[in-house]
Amino acid sequence: MSEKQEQQNTERSRMLGTMEMRKLVPTVSVPIMVSMLVQALYNIVDGIFVGQYSPDALTAVNLAMPMQMLMIAVSTGMGTGINSLISRRLGEKRPHEARDAARHGILIEVIGWLLFVIVGLFFARAYIGMTNPKADVLEMGTLYLRIVCTLSLGQFMSICFERMMQATGNTTLSMITQLSGAVTNIILDPILIFSCQMGIAGAAIATVIGQVVSCTVGFVLNQWKNRELRLTHEGFRFDWKTVQNILVVGIPSTIMQAISSVCTTLMNMILAGFGDIYVNVLGVYFKLQSFVFMPVFGLCNGMVPIVGYNFGAQKKKRVYECVRVCLMYALVIMAVGALLFLAVPNLLMMPFDSSADKALTAEGCVALRIICSHFLIAAAGITLSTVFQAVGRGTYSLIMSLCRQLIVLLPAAWALSLIGPNAIWWAFPIAEIVSLTICLLLYRKCDRELIAPLPEE
Repeated sequence: MSEKQEQQNTERSRMLGTMEMRKLVPTVSVPIMVSMLVQALYNIVDGIFVGQYSPDALTAVNLAMPMQMLMIAVSTGMGTGINSLISRRLGEKRPHEARDAARHGILIEVIGWLLFVIVGLFFARAYIGMTNPKADVLEMGTLYLRIVCTLSLGQFMSICFERMMQATGNTTLSMITQLSGAVTNIILDPILIFSCQMGIAGAAIATVIGQVVSCTVGFVLNQWKNRELRLTHEGFRFDWKTVQNILVVGIPSTIMQAISSVCTTLMNMILAGFGDIYVNVLGVYFKLQSFVFMPVFGLCNGMVPIVGYNFGAQKKKRVYECVRVCLMYALVIMAVGALLFLAVPNLLMMPFDSSADKALTAEGCVALRIICSHFLIAAAGITLSTVFQAVGRGTYSLIMSLCRQLIVLLPAAWALSLIGPNAIWWAFPIAEIVSLTICLLLYRKCDRELIAPLPEE
């Protein structure tokens, strides 16, 4: 790398420690938020196309969704570990170790992909059959899951390249990487599902092609523009300590997100007893809420390198300021989402409903209005749990998610199911209140032990 390129990369990283926070947070986070909004839009459009193809196809995709969520959990969870370690090493002025962390991160992501190849080849049918669906749904769900699992290398690699670019503050390139895949998916979905008459297989293949496009664009941009983490094999030596430093954040983050997959699977089993319509309501809810939650997750993904860099550089005031600014933005986003869910739930549900009696829309309106009551509470919990990941205390985020999605949500949902299907939706706000209480206690502990002791600037 030339001296000029080294200087440019150093200046870009230094921006994380010097730029005014109200300007820095949008600069770093908005590109990620835009790309995640497009990804959320893709999830919604994909659900609409599949729903219009047939209600059984929508059920099949919704049953496969938890396993897809698990794939995303592994890839993005490890990506969070990669992002956190790189940004901390850059803040500590150790660029060579940051580059080494990126190369080890790729190896970890490849191993994650291989695990899902095994799942897709040998366990797809058993997984879809857990809720005892009818034969057509079982066949479509198995086909869809096998394709998206075995051919998911593009997803794992694209996430890795995105996180590498985010860690250096180059989030515009990260946005381009994700946009390329999402737009490809949106274009190919109707072509493969309807024009080519491939049905649910077309939806799966469109997803895979989009991931490959995103991976290719991410690799090229990282090598071309993100020279601070440009990948070469020269001087690479496997270092178990580097892997451990990634995993100490990546594993809790992965488990934290994987809990969502387990939770959705078990929620589907609870709801299936009341009919496929409630399984579809839950599936559509997750697609719609992603349009609200994804921007907040994008905001928090941008928060990781900012907090990580300034924590590594021992700039306490900037760490606190970043938390305050991100919390304010997250609350605004969630408030807008809650208002939409309360005011026009019918408009949100109708595009997914191909039934003559619009029963999915009717049941969905009830669910959306109940569940959105926890959005503002979730904004605070997501923001504060991101701080744990950025300073290397990912276990705290894991504790919070366990309480929110397994220890509280599922027992509450089961108990409320004794009243009726619509009572189940109240389990979401109940779980969020408990998890935020725990989160505040853990944040106080994290602050007292790690952030507050930093020297005054």
